[in-house]
Amino acid sequence: MKKDIHPTYREVVFQDTSSDFKFVTRSTMTSNETITMEDGKTYPVIKVEVSSASHPFYTGKNIFVDTAGRVEKFQKRYAKK
Repeated sequence: MKKDIHPTYREVVFQDTSSDFKFVTRSTMTSNETITMEDGKTYPVIKVEVSSASHPFYTGKNIFVDTAGRVEKFQKRYAKK
């Protein structure tokens, strides 16, 4: 492999904003925000809207999540003029 062309692969925390569920995994994603987990280590945190803790398929609950007006943006973009 060539040196200095690959992104840094490190441990990060993904946080579900709708259920406050957090888990540590490895990723190349970066973030300016950090969080200290129960193990005492500080990790970069990546905020996500849906995870297995809040997705209707895994929870069995039917929750409608319309963040940032996605439906309205779609309708406005593809509306007949």
